[in-house]
Amino acid sequence: MKIISLSDFPVQSYDKLRFADTDKQGHVNNANFSTFLETGRVEFLYNAEYPILAEGASFVIAALQLNFMKEIKWPGQVDIGTGLLKIGNSSIKMYQQLFQNGECMANAETVIVQVDNENGRSKPLTEKARQVLEQWLLGNNE
Repeated sequence: MKIISLSDFPVQSYDKLRFADTDKQGHVNNANFSTFLETGRVEFLYNAEYPILAEGASFVIAALQLNFMKEIKWPGQVDIGTGLLKIGNSSIKMYQQLFQNGECMANAETVIVQVDNENGRSKPLTEKARQVLEQWLLGNNE
């Protein structure tokens, strides 16, 4: 996927950088990049205004590909853009980018699967969830 601007993402969020996020070199530790992505995913997947999770189900990460492009530096904030690439039967393929001061610092593709809480198997997305998710599909930027 090509780099796109934050304004192109249907869901936008942010995290404030903390001094505790930094490492000995003075930049934000790479482990925190996953935490920033989680902020964007949670606001996307558990949005009270647009519920998509089926009753008795949870979302789990099946795959995550994270590409580091530049160092994120403290202080400041990280802006997070989140959108969808694909909607499957019980899964969604999500695309995210992390920005600092308008510049793309990292991107990630994540496959999220809806699973049944009782048996741990994949559970199909509801038709209502599909309708909500379709509005968050990104244009063809590949």
